[in-house]
Amino acid sequence: MAFSPDGSQAISGCGDKVMRLWNLKNAWEIKRFEGHESSISSVAFSPTGQSVLSSSFDKTVRLWNAVTGQEIRCFQGHTDRLLSVAFSPDGRRILSGGSDKAVRLWDTNTGEEICRCEGHTGDVWSVAFSPDGRRAVSGSHDKTVRVWELPV
Repeated sequence: MAFSPDGSQAISGCGDKVMRLWNLKNAWEIKRFEGHESSISSVAFSPTGQSVLSSSFDKTVRLWNAVTGQEIRCFQGHTDRLLSVAFSPDGRRILSGGSDKAVRLWDTNTGEEICRCEGHTGDVWSVAFSPDGRRAVSGSHDKTVRVWELPV
């Protein structure tokens, strides 16, 4: 689950392959985002709240328009299930991590992989950006936390 930047909405994803947008004032479902072929493992709002991310056991990250519910882009390259996803503070880049033990940095606009950070020996369970967007941190089942010198 993740809160929208203004705190009025939340996004959820789960084993039914559907991500849902919720109005927190009345707990109503506003919108459904469908397209993943397996369980959704992680979700995130962009800093502006205009788009949302989902990662899945289907090895993809998907970028969605939060207003229309339309899929904007599908990021492919991981070779195993995904477990975590995050937006950069400026919303221009995405981090993803999963069972292939890699952390990948993506360009939100083009869908291109910018770089791959390798070194973990276990599933990558969590990824996050530093507040300035220049570094990433990842936590793994290998019992390590790694900090990564990201391309600008």
